[in-house]
Amino acid sequence: MQEQDNISEIDIQKQKIIDNKELSLWEALIPVVILMGLLAYNIFFADGVWFGDYSNHYILLIGGLVAAVVGFFNKVSIQRMGVEIIENLKSIIIPISILLLVGALAGTWLVSGIIPAMVYYGLQVLSPEIFLPASVIIAAIISIATGSSWTTSATVGIALIGIGTALGISGGMIAGAVISGAYFGDKMSPLSDTTNLAPAMAGSDLFTHIRYMAWTTVPTIIVTLIVFSILSTTIDTTGETDLGGLLGTIDSTFNITPLLFIVPLIVIALILFKTKPLIALGIGVLSAAIFAFLFQPDILGSISSSNTMSIIQSIFTDTSITTDNETLNKLFSAGGMQGMLWTILLIVCAMVFGGVMDAIGALSRITKELLKMASSIFGLFASTVVSCLGLNAIASDQYLAIVIPGKMFKKAYEDRGLAPQNLSRTLEDSGTVTSVLIPWNTCGAYQSGVLGVGVAEYFFFAVFNWLSPFMTLLFAALRIKIKMLGEPKVVQPS
Repeated sequence: MQEQDNISEIDIQKQKIIDNKELSLWEALIPVVILMGLLAYNIFFADGVWFGDYSNHYILLIGGLVAAVVGFFNKVSIQRMGVEIIENLKSIIIPISILLLVGALAGTWLVSGIIPAMVYYGLQVLSPEIFLPASVIIAAIISIATGSSWTTSATVGIALIGIGTALGISGGMIAGAVISGAYFGDKMSPLSDTTNLAPAMAGSDLFTHIRYMAWTTVPTIIVTLIVFSILSTTIDTTGETDLGGLLGTIDSTFNITPLLFIVPLIVIALILFKTKPLIALGIGVLSAAIFAFLFQPDILGSISSSNTMSIIQSIFTDTSITTDNETLNKLFSAGGMQGMLWTILLIVCAMVFGGVMDAIGALSRITKELLKMASSIFGLFASTVVSCLGLNAIASDQYLAIVIPGKMFKKAYEDRGLAPQNLSRTLEDSGTVTSVLIPWNTCGAYQSGVLGVGVAEYFFFAVFNWLSPFMTLLFAALRIKIKMLGEPKVVQPS
């Protein structure tokens, strides 16, 4: 197995699966059924505001409380549940820190003129006719280079949202295009942590995994590009967007210069040289603050009487730049670190639920039951996909959606004579990319928070993400590129 030096903030050896033989399947499903039922009621009958703006937060905590009650009746101690919750919360310290820095980045990149400059030049290059497929390609290139869908969304993703919004394109379409491209690049990049993690769990090596994964991933991204090319023909912005007026307003409000692109180029270069994301984003915030002093003194003066206080406000709280164009007023606003608190709290609540579910042995019990249902090779692939999808929803973490099925299904693949790259590919096709489709998953919460578009708005348009599991199942059903090691072992019934 290849040494996994590229895995950021992940220690595979510390990833464990807690088993509880006293827990029955129906008991393991009780918290899941209640959670899904409450979420469905909130979405379809309460318009998402059953408990106010923090509806999903409360529902996740209720689900965790139900899981704790189930665990209590199955002799699981409160201490054990507490330990797992703490372990889960410790695992998201880095993502939460990144989210806070992304909020600061958005604020400082606004007042420094970086985002307005991206919009200004982007409006002149990207027309509505090519914008969506171009967004997929741009996001894919950046994500392959950096190995991070998160970094891609926090940099070019924010800019593309701004450009597309100014062109009159739906935010859901833009976010779907950005996310599709970003997750394609994340899957195929050797720098990606999940792309390293999947073969490590399955017993394959990194580059065999990437080559084998291309068989399902390339057709999926081609279909995605075709879909967005067709969608582009349906966009009608005639009379809706006065590009000349938008460009004139941006130019008169900000000091627009190509020199402003130095900051995002620095951030991307740091990521390419494998600098820690926290350091890269921190330098991006600091550099933008310096550029704000140099290029946008008038903007800083309009925010506060002190330029320094204006920078501090852009980092921590809401910042709005007022122009004579309503479209730009909506675009040129940022919430700073404060704007990320809703997303951070959602992730914390999801980790509490996932921690309790893991502590009582529910995650292990549900996955083992899925494994029992895999009576054929296709059934094995299908069970893996369902397991990854389920864990993305239940455990709210894409790493657990790779680690747990990877450990659980590895021997089953070996027993059926399947090469380990079959498992590693399936883990990525169904675990990595679907995490962003779950609103309370760390990835779904992050992307919706950074891009400012709800999961429900971009779900349908994240074509690459929801199509990938179907593509891997299609290949399994037709036995296309299913690598065998030899004759399956005869598995004795237990």
